[in-house]
This record gives sequence, structure tokens and C-alpha cells, in this order.
Amino acid sequence: MTRPSDDRATPFDVTELFSQYLAGQVAAHARGLGYPEAGDEAVPHDAVPVQPIDPVLAWNDALAVTAYLGGDKARPAVPPAWAELVTKHEPAVALAFALGNFPQLVRHLHPLLTADPPALRVAEPAAEPAPALSEWASRATDDAGRLLAAGALRLARQFDHAEELLAIVPAPAYRALHANEVAALAWHRGQPERAMALWEKQGDGPVARFNRGMVALFLGQSERAVGELMAAVASLPESSAWHHLGQLYLAMARR
Repeated sequence: MTRPSDDRATPFDVTELFSQYLAGQVAAHARGLGYPEAGDEAVPHDAVPVQPIDPVLAWNDALAVTAYLGGDKARPAVPPAWAELVTKHEPAVALAFALGNFPQLVRHLHPLLTADPPALRVAEPAAEPAPALSEWASRATDDAGRLLAAGALRLARQFDHAEELLAIVPAPAYRALHANEVAALAWHRGQPERAMALWEKQGDGPVARFNRGMVALFLGQSERAVGELMAAVASLPESSAWHHLGQLYLAMARR
């Protein structure tokens, strides 16, 4: 009788895997990154994605821009109600590469691949009250805290408060990140020409080129969008969700 090979993979221990999953969820909740509790209201079938956005992945991608534009490398504290903001946010279409934004928001792909991009750019929905987030943002005093708070407020469509936090002259280490945040606020506020003009002043790094390509795409400037997005995608690692969102926008521009 032939003996089984000794180098076979060890079977998965379902109990151990489930324990590891639970431990991860407990740790995420302790950091403010757990899935929010379901409310008492009924949720219509298919009203939300089957797989909710993971707040941990969203938080990591919401900070990804700092790897390219500098700023504080210390891991910041998670804003209050981050998980609720992530899971209840409406699907996005034209998303700037900026603090607080995360590619998983672009989750309804069929319209993006079948419709004319300029027709998909719609006004942001009205802001909803976010008292805990606003109170947290008001306590930010240093450049790193103010920029992160402005990004979170922009995501929550608290545009006026975000603008107040950006009304600073940042330290040299934060100038590139600040300039990107000012442009992102203009874009999500519905000021595309101003946003493009600001991003055109920000060199040819992957963040600026991603954002210029995204703006060009949704303004109907396909040729420019292709050039900018190709350069951005080539500079972003394949492990980055922003790389894959850039690939999606690039596919749209090439149609």
C-alpha cells in the first residue's frame, strides 16, 4: 500500500479559523473599525450590497494617499462613527484620491461601464448631521489632525466645516497633502474646473495624475484621461485598491 505523502497540506481547523476571525472582529471593534450594529428598521432586499464594506480596509485605503504626499507617518486614531459612515455611504462614481476616500465606494460597476462618463457625474447628496464627527474634528489642532479631519468631513459632505479646517498655511511637510485636500474638496463640492486647475499645479506624481485623469474622464476629455491614468496606474502597486480603481477609470476612458 502506498503511504500518503508526508508533505501534504495540513487540513484546516475550522474551529481555530473561526476563533481567529472572532478575535479579529473583537480587535476591530476595539479600534472603532467593526461593522456597525444593525438598527431596528427593515432593510429592503438588495437595497445595500450583499457584502458590506470592511471598515478596516476602508480605513487603510483612506490613508493611502499619505504614502505619496507625506505627512505624519504615525497611525492616527479612527474618527468616531467611522464604521457607520463607511457602510451607510452612498455609492460613489467620480472619486478623488484623497484622505478619507476609499475605492470600495465605487461599487456599482455596470453604469460605469455602459454609460457616458460625464452623464454619471451628479451633484453630491445633501449632508446629514454628523455631530460626533464634527465635534471630533473641532478638536484637531495640528496640521496632521486638521487634514485628516477635513478629509473625514468631506466624506460626510460637511463641506463648510472641512473648508474651515483647510484654511491654514501648513508646515512644509504637509504642503503637498494640504494642496491635494483643497483640490479634492473643490471636486466633491461640484467645482471641477477649480479642482483641475489646482491639481495641474501639483506635479506629475501618481496622486496628481490619478486625480487629473479622473477629472478629465468625467469632463469628457478621454484622450487626456487615458494619458494621465496610464501614468498613475503604472506608479501604483497592484496591491493597492487605488491601482484597481485607476484601471477601471482607464477602461472607461478607452471605450
